[in-house]
Amino acid sequence: MEFTTGGRLEVRITPSDVGKRVSVRSLTPAGEPRGRFTDTLGILTSWTGGVLRVTRRDGEQVEIEEASMVAGKVVPPTPARRRGLPAADVRELVTVAARGWPPVESQELGGWTLRAAGGFTARANSVLPLGDPGLPLSAALARVTDWYAERGLPARMQIAVEEHALLADQLRERGWTAERHGLIQVGALAPLADREPDDRVLLHRTPDERWLSLYNRADGDKPADAALKVLTGGPSVWFASVLDESGSPVAIGRCVVDGRWAGFAAIEVAPERRRQGLAQAVTGELARAALAEGASAAYLQVERDNAAARALYERLGFADHHAYYYLRAPRD
Repeated sequence: MEFTTGGRLEVRITPSDVGKRVSVRSLTPAGEPRGRFTDTLGILTSWTGGVLRVTRRDGEQVEIEEASMVAGKVVPPTPARRRGLPAADVRELVTVAARGWPPVESQELGGWTLRAAGGFTARANSVLPLGDPGLPLSAALARVTDWYAERGLPARMQIAVEEHALLADQLRERGWTAERHGLIQVGALAPLADREPDDRVLLHRTPDERWLSLYNRADGDKPADAALKVLTGGPSVWFASVLDESGSPVAIGRCVVDGRWAGFAAIEVAPERRRQGLAQAVTGELARAALAEGASAAYLQVERDNAAARALYERLGFADHHAYYYLRAPRD
């Protein structure tokens, strides 16, 4: 990070830069085992009472005493990407991912979309804030909490870390709490299909009972009809299965094709059959079907702490695009 002008450190940010991506160098607090300076990069979400609050890409919030700043500047929102990965901004990916995992019912509130699916996954049971709600924030949040209460659901807001940093800060101040941290990853589609066709993988348009029996989210406490509506929703959905000699499923996957994007989900392998290349076989055949429909880019969503899944997706060529999580309204 370069802060100098003519060899001098300069603070070139002010409270008017709240909402922008900034880089701040500050004196490391006494007693911390680091160097003399600490560098912080993220969205400046507030600057009040002599304290700056900066939200990093991973969602961590850092508070910096104004008096400890030695340099600061606004930086452009251009996250690094590996060569060959599809380019897209956060809004495009969030919108496509939402279409690929649609709720059972939804309602527009200005630029917010309220989504519900009987509690089946946070993605389908949370607010997607793509713009201004058209109401003062307090009134909008009251409308949101009432809408979800009518359906027996907690109110949640899906938060893209940097895109929604200011909104997240306002919600935290009102007692909303973070949960379910995840990542959207992207990758090129063609390399996934660059393998010999695998006739063990069966492709179909709807999930049968065998597919559902291996899907780890299709458990008994979620409404089956809501789960099926979400799973089969989307522009063009494919399901993949690999069966063993007895006809039991040992690997499954789902892919939804939407224009240039192919969204992968539910890549599951039976524990006793892992490390046999079945996940690669499933994604390969789904990628082949998506390529045939004109897609060229791939995305998926993965829990931040799921190290095994992230290692698999890295081997398949996926890389982090942005972090997200959910904020849940305080309980009465």
